[in-house]
Amino acid sequence: MTARVAPCCGDFQAEGETHTLEPITRPSGTGRRTAAAALLVGLVALLLAPLTVLAPPAQAATLCIAQPGSTGCINGTVGNRTNPVEGADVTLLDENQVEIETQTTEADGKFAFQLDQAGTYYILVDPDSLPDGLEIRPPAKAFQGPDGSIKVDVKLGQSQAPALNVRDVDYDAGGAGFGEQLIQSIAQGLRLGLLLALASIGLSLIYGTTGLSNFAHAEQVTLGGMVGYGLCNVLGMNLWLGIVLTTLICGATGFFQDAVLWRPLRRRGLGLTQMMIVTIGLSLAAQYAFQFFVGASQKKVVVQNFDVVTIGPISLTGMSYVAMAISLVVIGVVGFVLLRTRVGQATRAVSDNPALAAASGIDVDRIVRGVWTIAAALAGLGGILYALVVSNGIRWDTGMQILLLLFAAVTLGGLGTAFGAFVGAIIIGLVVELAGPLGAPGDLKYAVALAILILLLLVRPQGLLGRAVRVG
Repeated sequence: MTARVAPCCGDFQAEGETHTLEPITRPSGTGRRTAAAALLVGLVALLLAPLTVLAPPAQAATLCIAQPGSTGCINGTVGNRTNPVEGADVTLLDENQVEIETQTTEADGKFAFQLDQAGTYYILVDPDSLPDGLEIRPPAKAFQGPDGSIKVDVKLGQSQAPALNVRDVDYDAGGAGFGEQLIQSIAQGLRLGLLLALASIGLSLIYGTTGLSNFAHAEQVTLGGMVGYGLCNVLGMNLWLGIVLTTLICGATGFFQDAVLWRPLRRRGLGLTQMMIVTIGLSLAAQYAFQFFVGASQKKVVVQNFDVVTIGPISLTGMSYVAMAISLVVIGVVGFVLLRTRVGQATRAVSDNPALAAASGIDVDRIVRGVWTIAAALAGLGGILYALVVSNGIRWDTGMQILLLLFAAVTLGGLGTAFGAFVGAIIIGLVVELAGPLGAPGDLKYAVALAILILLLLVRPQGLLGRAVRVG
């Protein structure tokens, strides 16, 4: 295809130099593809623009690399991937219990020892250096050393990763009874479910109005936590102002995503499968951009030490109760808008039948853009609240960790149903938190939630609040 040349030319003179204006050409097919690629890169840059200013320098985690025949390594984390412990003193002992070296963990909870001799060594964590109420979970008998240490067999050329997970000091050990632990887990499950609901409702609205499964939606949660950290911790902004501004910034990214990417793709008639693949690519690009700009360590929005408020057997920080209240209020407002306003009625009409809604005079593009904006804002709000009250904060890959939980909530409640997404999120949150006390070890609790989803869909494929649809 030959490029067409637009009429223009001429010379002009500036500061004693003569410059020739080159002809302006219209882009050929290759040029349009290049422009489309540049557009996608620009969209990712727009999504991450707040982080370039707000993010502090990344801190590299300590890592030991074993050399064959010469060195062996012990690489570990105090805590776990989602709950690392900062400031823990980890001591390396030889086989005679003689101290070799002591390290203090940073925000990522990691430590690393390099050894030039194979043999049996012991790892000991100073209990006084752990946060109040936490202790190291005892390892299996085969790895138990004297005085609470953990035995590690080191071989040259190999790296060992001892398990140094933490738990409450009274867990199953003369503290709270099993019934009280269940009640505490239910409270934590409601907290997690409400935060998941903020994101899953937006995900459900996007699917209902466009039919698109947005795999990049969970990255809006990460973006909310990162922007909140930058505003409140790096810039020192007031927490409540930071929450409002984070929500607005994330909502703006949703608006521009639809304006710059999704609406043009819809107008070009791109299929839903192709658009879904675009969301996967956008998700991966956002994840590694988060890691590049902010780093791999946990980021927690910390503005003050919130006191723990105990109500019967339930002990949560005061901020946890506030976050749950904010989530309920916001979800209630979204429900009111969907049920009682003309915008909500138009949104439900577009979700039911976009063609009929357009024929009735509804501006479908305007409704869809509003849905993208609200969905991104809700996810951003969920992200900053998540960074405030859950675990030790938020990481570059938090979105990847909770993506399946969001899809599980949306599918469990019924695809395209906002109220179904709310119910599904509460159920998923409860299952995740209750799985631990009921015997599911570690991160297997997430698999339990997905297993329940599969079992329910075998019985009711449309989800709890979804409508059965005839196929064929």
